[in-house]
Amino acid sequence: ASLSPKELDGEGGEFGLLKEFKSRGSLLSDEGGETLVSARRKFELGFFTLEESSVDRSYVGIWYYRSNPRIVVWIANRNRPLFDSGAVFAVTGDGNLGILDRNGNNYWSTELKSTSKPAYREAKLLDSGNLVLGDKLLANSLWQSFEHPTDTFLPGMKMNENLKLISWKSQVDPAEGNFTFQQEEETKQFVIWNGYTKHWTSGESGNVFSSETMPDGIAYFLSNFTRSNRTEGIENFPSNLTRVNRTGGIDYTRLNRTLSDYTNTRIRLDMEGKLQYWTFDTNWSLLWWEPRDKCSVLNACGNFGSCNPYNKLACKCLPGFEPKSPENWKNGDFSGGCIRSSAVCGKNDTFLSLKMMRVGRSETRPVVEDENKCREECLNNCRCQAYSYIEGEPNRRRDRQPSNNVCWIWIDDLKDLQEEYSYGGLDLFVRVTLSDIESKAKSCEPCGTNVIPYPLSTGSDCGDPMYFNFYCDNSTGEISFKTHNDTYSVTTINPDTRTFFIQVTDVGNCNSSTRGEIQKFNLSFPFKVNTVNPWCDAPAGNTSSDVPSQGIFEIDIGWEPPPEPICTSSADCEDWPNSTCNVTGDTARCLCDSNFRWDGIALNCAR
Repeated sequence: ASLSPKELDGEGGEFGLLKEFKSRGSLLSDEGGETLVSARRKFELGFFTLEESSVDRSYVGIWYYRSNPRIVVWIANRNRPLFDSGAVFAVTGDGNLGILDRNGNNYWSTELKSTSKPAYREAKLLDSGNLVLGDKLLANSLWQSFEHPTDTFLPGMKMNENLKLISWKSQVDPAEGNFTFQQEEETKQFVIWNGYTKHWTSGESGNVFSSETMPDGIAYFLSNFTRSNRTEGIENFPSNLTRVNRTGGIDYTRLNRTLSDYTNTRIRLDMEGKLQYWTFDTNWSLLWWEPRDKCSVLNACGNFGSCNPYNKLACKCLPGFEPKSPENWKNGDFSGGCIRSSAVCGKNDTFLSLKMMRVGRSETRPVVEDENKCREECLNNCRCQAYSYIEGEPNRRRDRQPSNNVCWIWIDDLKDLQEEYSYGGLDLFVRVTLSDIESKAKSCEPCGTNVIPYPLSTGSDCGDPMYFNFYCDNSTGEISFKTHNDTYSVTTINPDTRTFFIQVTDVGNCNSSTRGEIQKFNLSFPFKVNTVNPWCDAPAGNTSSDVPSQGIFEIDIGWEPPPEPICTSSADCEDWPNSTCNVTGDTARCLCDSNFRWDGIALNCAR
């Protein structure tokens, strides 16, 4: 399992050494399928091509011995493939390990300083999968592939700020792609970069703030077993607060069982930017990955944008906010986030109450007596965007120190907002102007992160009674749609298109008969079914899917434009210019004045 040059006779230089190698066999050629195999037949090194690729490109790489399909863990010339035959992999004339084509041109090299004694250089493939170039005379290692990985981390490597994994460009092109994984020098957190933008961070154990936590055992593995296999929680974090960890299809019981033996494991950064933890028993199994869904991506919906991984359209602006770039938002690019509809820092400021939210961490934590003081701290600071007050358990110690309450203040724009209906989270109070969220004749109050546009109604005191099919759960901020025979979760409401989406989950395995029943789903006026969007082809835990479970349908429902607003007195029509409260049939409505006509789409009396 080693390559070493012989003494040269005659012609020098790399090409001369290439001729000598060919005569004495101390090289690997791309002809004949020659490979270098580690001592216990764990790994194999040689020339290979990607079967899936339509272009005949040749690489030198390391893969698991006789793996089928081939599982490649390292590639020397990933950015410069060979297109012609006749190449060799050898210790070249300057003592470097290199790839030479038939004409002696160098396609890859370890790029060490040249030596006058290349004959003492030797390359070995170890059972760890590490390719080592050493000096037999000095008995030391000069270069090793473990310090120059491609997209895969193996046992024996150590992740730090100097080591990084770089994804493949595509499934059929191992050239350097868009994503990079490494450890930050200052924070010691593990980070995935998408170009120059942070894509994901490893987060902190046991918190309700943004990033999903990396299991301690995987962080221990990445440190080459030098750090503690345990992560401390947040200092002074109240123990009675629900801590969040979405499973997203990951079997943590099985994962924890494997984190005691790392012999047959690997970590890979795939071309989509997902960090994957694989383990081998009788075959390879994917046990953990991040980001696990679109909401696990750092600040997925931009500033003041809320993300819900269980909605097909995951992002929405908070009530009182609007897309910074409506065109980008419409085209599915949510990175620009949302901006305030009205400026804050005035006497009409109030707070939008959001339940069970996840949010980017704040570093501002004033000491206050109670929640009212926390609220005042925010209102008295024009830069304050939101606050959260967490009431801890009473302190019964003899020194009678204050109870473990926490007041968090967000000075900067809110980032990494996620809805955590099923897993607990923070009660977050976002600063807005009263006019942006107060209940008017033409709209109901927001329900959590959901704006309820007129004529939709969640109660008898708002919206139009004809549209009173909605229910707001104030304890969670979830909104539901009621039909004559069932109640469904509403994922998105779009006032511009007069549509909303509901989720139907009790549909078995999405077989053809079930789909037929869903297609028969019908509603009475003023609602109508537009389209049925199946989420059938996404099994639980599928890493390429944003869908957490199998058998989910989203039904697109539209509503007809409403008639004139109902009224009981002329005061009710003040919100509807150019109208007067008059009886029509059995109901009094705000009828348009002469020379005006009701426009149910624009929701006004048009001339």
